[in-house]
Amino acid sequence: MNEIYTRVAELELKLALTEDHVDTLNKTIFRQQQQLDLLQAQMRELHRQINAATGDEPHSPHDELPPHY
Repeated sequence: MNEIYTRVAELELKLALTEDHVDTLNKTIFRQQQQLDLLQAQMRELHRQINAATGDEPHSPHDELPPHY
């Protein structure tokens, strides 16, 4: 009987450690997702600023004058 209690105690310890690791991983993933969301928002804002500064129309090499003009 004592062996069963020892094995159960070991399993409970392993479970507690596993739950702690999973909780730590979940927190890490949550923080990384927040960082990704922030970076995506910043990229969208930069893209918007670039389009506002250069115009929304794509430029064609045919629209530009050569350097010697």
